[in-house]
Amino acid sequence: MDAVRVALLREVLAGTEWLGATRRFAGSLRSSVVPHGGGLLLVGTRAYEPWHLAAHLVDEAAWSGTPELTPTLVRHRVLASDPAHLSTGLGRIEAARRGETLLVVAPEAPDAGLLTRVHDARRAGATVLALGSGDRDLSALSHEALAVPGEDSGTAHDLDLDTVQHLVSAAAGENALPVARGRRRFRDRLSRLADQLTSPPPTRW
Repeated sequence: MDAVRVALLREVLAGTEWLGATRRFAGSLRSSVVPHGGGLLLVGTRAYEPWHLAAHLVDEAAWSGTPELTPTLVRHRVLASDPAHLSTGLGRIEAARRGETLLVVAPEAPDAGLLTRVHDARRAGATVLALGSGDRDLSALSHEALAVPGEDSGTAHDLDLDTVQHLVSAAAGENALPVARGRRRFRDRLSRLADQLTSPPPTRW
């Protein structure tokens, strides 16, 4: 349903600043990771882990043939029982170096510990991108930031963070594609979705 939802959102938001803003941010993300062969680190705050954005980026990486968009999800708390792909702790940010990209998703102000790690990653040469509430300290550490005003801002076409993440991830997968090819890929995705919705349920053994 993601492809259909994004297409509808774009129709609703046509003529607003959001389509351009999310495409520009997605372009910065893509241009940061593709030339370096990946190295995308994705982290949230202590109270918010960006699971959905991680999943969307994995899907877009596969659909667009751009594996560099596949992120490493960095977590504030890792348990011994967690699988390997969910066992990357905050120490990974401290190890970030030039050529890597750190995308911070923060619906609220990050704590001092995370800000310190982001600062160190930037000093080491990593590219820092921020998506969230527009926290001043995080924005100051970022090479590019996209602020999501939230539903209580009183502005037209208020969007929540989850919706903006859909738009950014979809645009990241499409940014480098020629227009005709992008349309063909989008039709292919809709066709696959239709096949999935009309196919009989799998047999359970």
